[in-house]
Amino acid sequence: MIARAMMLTLIALGVSACTNDSGPSAPAPAAPTAAEAPDSLPILLPVPTDPTVAVSIWFAVGSQNDPPGKEGLAYLTGQMLADASTENNAYEAILEALYPIASTYGARVDREMTTLTGRTHTDNLALYTSLYIDAFLRPAFDENDFERIRNDTINYLENVLRYASDEELGKAALNQMIFEGTAYAHPPEGTVDGLNAITLDDVREFYARHYTASNATLGLGGGFSDTLVETLEAAIESLPDSDPPPAPGVAAPAWENQRVVLVDKPDADASISFGYPIDVHRGEREFYALWIANSWLGEHRNSASHLFQVIREVRGLNYGDYSYIEAFPEGGQRSMPPVNVARRHQFFEVWIRTLPNHQAHFALRAAVRELRRLVEEGMTEDDFELTRSFLRKYVLHFAKTSTERLGYAVDDRFYGINGDGHLARFRQLMDEITLDEVNAAIAKHLRAENLRIAIVTGEAGALAEALSSDAPSPLRYESPKPDSVLEEDSVIAGYSLNIAADDITIVPVDEMFQTGR
Repeated sequence: MIARAMMLTLIALGVSACTNDSGPSAPAPAAPTAAEAPDSLPILLPVPTDPTVAVSIWFAVGSQNDPPGKEGLAYLTGQMLADASTENNAYEAILEALYPIASTYGARVDREMTTLTGRTHTDNLALYTSLYIDAFLRPAFDENDFERIRNDTINYLENVLRYASDEELGKAALNQMIFEGTAYAHPPEGTVDGLNAITLDDVREFYARHYTASNATLGLGGGFSDTLVETLEAAIESLPDSDPPPAPGVAAPAWENQRVVLVDKPDADASISFGYPIDVHRGEREFYALWIANSWLGEHRNSASHLFQVIREVRGLNYGDYSYIEAFPEGGQRSMPPVNVARRHQFFEVWIRTLPNHQAHFALRAAVRELRRLVEEGMTEDDFELTRSFLRKYVLHFAKTSTERLGYAVDDRFYGINGDGHLARFRQLMDEITLDEVNAAIAKHLRAENLRIAIVTGEAGALAEALSSDAPSPLRYESPKPDSVLEEDSVIAGYSLNIAADDITIVPVDEMFQTGR
């Protein structure tokens, strides 16, 4: 307990900024039930002493809006604004103009939102603003840019996601399983066949349909002026004024029993992800109660969390073991939660980072067993107090710059979180939430059965046989382990996952993300 407390304290230290979160708790917003057009009022976070300006325009459109058979259209359209020519400047000229002022802008396209974000020094606002406005208001839709971006995106799916990032491949396979048959199933980048089917005219039509004044929300942070607000608002108002089509319905299919997809990738080690849909969102009080439980179980990049201790620290099986209660893309590249990936439909996920194939069955058993123990036993008073004390400080790391705070403010608008927003509410509720609330949230939202399990592996056939037969999976260590560890190992090695052979599917890696739903 002392060692864990010291680790949590060290991780949370080093933060000088403090959010003002005094006052009574605001009522929790209702969970988002439909992707409505965003509020037209700008999101403004002035910091007069900040010599830079962060800018964001959120368009209420994402990969869920891709037409069937043209998965990737939202992504290509977003990138044609951020990474291509405008009517006034060729792409190369834009890069040459941005480089000496150390500025940039880019697009993040997720399931339900596309954000065009950037940052520049106040000394360079005139030039930067003209380039930024051209990006979303006057895209050239140049054929060469289109082919370059489409080819790069296909290359990402065929070569990077399939062959250079097993962990992201496993997470994407899990998302595909959970939302099978829905507009959430394919990656935001699309599918190989979908991208090949898209034409430049499709991009122009998609832009005209979704990039409208009523579908956009301006956000500014840092040392901006009223004049800049007026200039950017006027530019947005110059967009077409038509209402975009309604967002598609997204409901994960119901299922029973465990179901497994093994991505057969020759010579690969094992990367494991498992989870299921979850109906809780930022802003809701029980979301923060559940975050306490999840942080104890598997806070991202936290070596003091429980799964990390059981699988990595005690047994040395892999690099890390984490869990999540909302979407967390690019987990291998980031330490803090992402912004601008807000979604109506979330899922709980456990991510077991890469380990040798012969240890995969044991690691999966260990993680599911620990999840079940949390569901059945709940948190203890000591673990609860220690974890929420850690989170009070740790949340200060989530947004230390104007750009990061603006990203959270945009997400607050999506979720309907009023007042000081998600981060302030997070810290405030760490003082208010009780252990009973946490354990009630665990009982309501967590489970260790009816899971979806995705494993990238170089030994798909052998692993499928081991999982379906429930064969014991003992570990062998290079150095001696305490008797207590060996005794627990014998329990884990025989822990039943209740996986039937008919519920296991093997998919060759080169078929992943080839076609849509």
